[in-house]
Amino acid sequence: MQKYNPQYWFDDMPVLAKLPPSKIATKLRELGDIEAAETIRNQIKKKPRSFAFSASFWPSRQTPAWQHTAHAFGYIPPVEAGTDESVKIAHAGNMKADMSLKNARIKITLGALRVAGYPGKGIHHILFDFYAQNQLKNHVEHLHFNQVYRAREKEAAAIIGYPIFIGLNVGSEGVAFKGYTVNVKNETDEAILDFLDRDIFRAGLKLATTAQPAIAPLAGIAIGLTKMVASRHKNVAVQDFFMGLDFTNVPFSAKLAQGSYIAVQIPEEQRLIWDWKQWIYDPTNGRIVNKDDANALIPYNYVVFSVSRYEDTE
Repeated sequence: MQKYNPQYWFDDMPVLAKLPPSKIATKLRELGDIEAAETIRNQIKKKPRSFAFSASFWPSRQTPAWQHTAHAFGYIPPVEAGTDESVKIAHAGNMKADMSLKNARIKITLGALRVAGYPGKGIHHILFDFYAQNQLKNHVEHLHFNQVYRAREKEAAAIIGYPIFIGLNVGSEGVAFKGYTVNVKNETDEAILDFLDRDIFRAGLKLATTAQPAIAPLAGIAIGLTKMVASRHKNVAVQDFFMGLDFTNVPFSAKLAQGSYIAVQIPEEQRLIWDWKQWIYDPTNGRIVNKDDANALIPYNYVVFSVSRYEDTE
């Protein structure tokens, strides 16, 4: 697995929660959330030097889900067809790697994109940029795939099994993924991004076992598109995560296996107490719910992507 190269990502375009408070307030005002913008500005006036977000910061509203930058990573194993038994979720580093996927080819699909809280109101247009490394014999291709999804606040986008990378080559050390979401409210950009709804993009990015000359320029176009949109008036990045999936048993690493991975955007303090044992996957309706309350959903933004073995039939 090749070392991460910032050239292929958006390190110079931080998510909303990482911006200075004054810039956060400006962005929220652009998005029409005047109440939240004024709350921040008032707090800055009271304590300009010691300003910091906290659990009690929002006096009249729940802490917005977009305010968090930490992530919890879970893993859901494959489910037997027709089962109605709930499935336990494990930490993505506390499960067994599938050694048969070494130097194999896999398919990556987007399983769910839940909007527990994005800045602004109404229907959210979300530009999703998904990055991966295609491990060829003597070369690594840096891949980017863009798509736009729509979801209302506290709901999930209407997607399941959306193709992202088809035939991704896994190296002997594993694969690397990154995800980046942009909340698009600029009406001009919404119209421009409508072309991503065409069937050619819905089919995902199909890869080969040898280098493809078109991959590099396509990745460059995707990166340029995301950067253009993320920097525009009324648009703002919300979620940014990295996952390196390998075959080792060392702590603080995630394992590669067939199944689904979930990246949940949580408060930093939740990392100390987050317990995947409190959550299950319900195969009867395809939802992640609290094990003690089937109507309680994870109260944070999250992305689910699935890994399956790819067999080339052509």
